[in-house]
Amino acid sequence: MWQTSGATRVSEIPELGGVPGQPAVGRAHLLRVLDEVDYGMLIIDAQGAILHANHLARHELASGRMLVSYGNTLLGSNAEFTAQMQVAMEAAFRGQRRLALLNKGERELAMTFTPLSHPLETDQPSVLVMLSRQSTCDNLAVRMFARTIGLSPSEEAVLMGLCRGLEIPEIAAEHGVAPSTIRSQIKTLREKAGSPSIRRLLQRINSLPPVVPALRIVMPMPHNASESIHP
Repeated sequence: MWQTSGATRVSEIPELGGVPGQPAVGRAHLLRVLDEVDYGMLIIDAQGAILHANHLARHELASGRMLVSYGNTLLGSNAEFTAQMQVAMEAAFRGQRRLALLNKGERELAMTFTPLSHPLETDQPSVLVMLSRQSTCDNLAVRMFARTIGLSPSEEAVLMGLCRGLEIPEIAAEHGVAPSTIRSQIKTLREKAGSPSIRRLLQRINSLPPVVPALRIVMPMPHNASESIHP
């Protein structure tokens, strides 16, 4: 699929030095750190083979919605997506950074392709592929924040509705209560959070550090070859 041979495997990445006199940071620690990043991340070699995928990237591959792994090769879930990715990937192997936008109905997956080496360098080329950040509502830190400031379950549900961009009447209809009840709950949760407005509250929510689910997908789910091979 891509045009160069060989690539440095994750297992070949050297230990990284830290503070003098302290032990080096090992590969296992670095890979665990990547699993906690709030973006799907993949390292791809010149043939399109996946050298490493962090937790959120494995989750995206397992869903098969926009991306698939076929024979350990990164592909789009349809021929159009694969073609977009190939153009961006080939540019990245020429030392250029690229953005690809995959659209399927109301869902969009943004992907950046970043070269991890210069095309004139002697080391084997590889590319970092980063996927869109998960939505704010998927960040477990939001629920942790709600419990830290003592929100009730109903107030937490209202907060999640605000994070999803719902208006007060929409939240009220979703929970089968009057809009005045939702306004009262918003007033209470703003007071508990110490935020003077909904806008300031949501800004605070958006600034929370990411917390991804502890449950890990060990390997991408296999996909039927007929779904992954494109003419």
